[in-house]
Amino acid sequence: MIEIAAFYKVPGRVFKTVRKAAPAVQTIPAREIKRRGISAVDGDLARGPVHVIKDDRPSYVILDETQYQELLEAEDALALARVRAALEDVAAGQVRRVTAQQLIAEHDLNV
Repeated sequence: MIEIAAFYKVPGRVFKTVRKAAPAVQTIPAREIKRRGISAVDGDLARGPVHVIKDDRPSYVILDETQYQELLEAEDALALARVRAALEDVAAGQVRRVTAQQLIAEHDLNV
């Protein structure tokens, strides 16, 4: 397993999360799963996510429960970091309150 760092940047701040991942992408054709059933990926799942190839392109990713829970935890950590950063900006007075119409006008987004 290798560690993959993901960065989330907001003005003036950078947040980092690290997760473990398999070093190589594992793939299996969808027709192989159709032929053998889901047990076709059991051995590969021990080494990380398995990408299912359908019509010559990746269509799905199969994760084991541990990998899925780690993904959810990382997503929650990033969401919490974004909320904390936003609250710090509010406390520091680095935000302003405007209407959607004001933002549209300021950025020439009239549609």
